[in-house]
Amino acid sequence: MNHRDTIFLEEAPVLDHRAWPGDQFVLRLEAPKCARAARPGQFVHLTVDPLLPLRRPISIQRVSPQEGWVELLYKVVGKGTALLAEKQPGDRVSLLGPVGRPFEVNHRRPLLIGGGVGMPPMVFLAEQLSAQGRADDLEPLVILGSEVPFPFEPQDSLLPVAGVPRDLVATHPLLESWGVPCRLASTRPMPGVFRGYVTDLARAWLEALEPEERKEVALFACGPHPMLEAVVALAREYDLPVQVSLEEFMACGVGGCAGCVVEVQTETGPAMQRVCVDGPVFDGYRVFA
Repeated sequence: MNHRDTIFLEEAPVLDHRAWPGDQFVLRLEAPKCARAARPGQFVHLTVDPLLPLRRPISIQRVSPQEGWVELLYKVVGKGTALLAEKQPGDRVSLLGPVGRPFEVNHRRPLLIGGGVGMPPMVFLAEQLSAQGRADDLEPLVILGSEVPFPFEPQDSLLPVAGVPRDLVATHPLLESWGVPCRLASTRPMPGVFRGYVTDLARAWLEALEPEERKEVALFACGPHPMLEAVVALAREYDLPVQVSLEEFMACGVGGCAGCVVEVQTETGPAMQRVCVDGPVFDGYRVFA
């Protein structure tokens, strides 16, 4: 994939920074070049502190090309993200992005599945699909899962979802405002939230579809490795296309160091590919053979 003139370096002022339970943060940065170029599934590489030279990769949750901002969701998991969590409005962060191969949607019924900090690409993709949905007659469904409180205030949905009990109505308020059906899942008890795994909820929806409707489904997922493996197994069970966005540790983030390689099945056999620029979005069957 040719990345020439598609990745930008910007000194991005912090516009807003909000903390959520579970050490989760939503960070909005002023980065107009990145905002204009970003596509769902891509990420940015941030310098979180001058004392830490290695950047941190963080998925893009939303962008506004008109207002010039990029929004990120991240969870504090180490020293770097702990330092990032200290940033205040007006501080500046060095941003490199957008980086990576985005999702490609070619089916009428996209099923978007996000778990934990894998939720941002699904929100980004849902917003894009809501904008083109009427013109292309798309009918997306989003399923988001978390084992800690969600990094937003769930609300009751008025948008029905086939196969889902009527009392399970908790949804993401932004997606509801975009007219995109969404349901939430967790193994922990939460009001209006499906009790179980995201794949259990996805299977209930798939089973409720007519066979001809099911043929129009493609899966898109981002989240922890075991979740992605389960999503690909579900896609294989129903013989559906599936794209996954991988999360790996990265040093350079632009393909130079090859420190984020994963084994991918190709037409000529197994090959090592870089998650940062050959991905992070891959055909799920090629990663989980």
